[in-house]
Amino acid sequence: MKNSLVASFAPEVASRLRNYAKLMRFDKPVGIWLLLWPTLWALWLAGEGTPDQGLFVVFVCGVFVMRSAGCVLNDFVDRKIDPYVERTRTRPLATGAVAPYEAITLFIALGLIAVGLATMLNRHAQLLAIIGAALTIAYPYIKRYVSIPQFVLGAAFGWAAPMAFAAQSGETPELAWLVFGTALIWAVIYDTFYAMVDREDDIRIGVKSTAVLFGEADLFVIAGLQILMIIALILIGLRAELGFWYYGTVGVAAAMMAWHLWLARDRQPAGCFRAFLSNHYIGMVVFVGIVLHYTFNPVTA
Repeated sequence: MKNSLVASFAPEVASRLRNYAKLMRFDKPVGIWLLLWPTLWALWLAGEGTPDQGLFVVFVCGVFVMRSAGCVLNDFVDRKIDPYVERTRTRPLATGAVAPYEAITLFIALGLIAVGLATMLNRHAQLLAIIGAALTIAYPYIKRYVSIPQFVLGAAFGWAAPMAFAAQSGETPELAWLVFGTALIWAVIYDTFYAMVDREDDIRIGVKSTAVLFGEADLFVIAGLQILMIIALILIGLRAELGFWYYGTVGVAAAMMAWHLWLARDRQPAGCFRAFLSNHYIGMVVFVGIVLHYTFNPVTA
């Protein structure tokens, strides 16, 4: 009898865990990468190539926790909208595989883990963490009221930059805010590609986005933002006194941006979604450039 109970209980637990993992988007890790790369830019720049190992662990764990928490809250807020959007109708809350109270419980648990991670930071970084948490909570609601929710998402995704500088050095210099601004611009770019996939559904159900706001000028605006991001990356290089390796990878990033515009040229959902998915490689190549600079041009005391 005991063995039969265990045998019947185990599949139910496994199914629940799979649904929770799906709710946290473990099956779609691109969001983790998009949040992780600017965090690593900031850690390496703040530490001049040798970030504190403990802070590295805290921030990487924080990326996983906060991205998961943001996804859970987003799906909870959108649980009555997602069933009517082609791309989101199979999400666990939309299908009923996870109950709303389960999602809230999971969000609170992830929030408590985030609080625990924040206690390992200095006072300055902790104060910034409160603002970061507020941005994460605000984003799912803001898209119902303003036409530029991607800017709020960008602020949330880029907020790890000033936090990393504050944790590493106790300060948030101009360079920290340059990295933050670059990450914000980048988020508007890739999340506009993402929103272009859902534009028709969003217009029908009244959800606001930059894709809806920009309309037929979307690719033109994205191109302008890409140019602005390249300028911001160059300013980061100048401010941090980075060299050849970094600027070489910025050139590669610029070429990738042009490719993403090409993918989305017909505004077809598949091409726009591919442009979104490929965007995290831009963050990767910029990070590689920063690492290569400090590897071959180490900072000496």
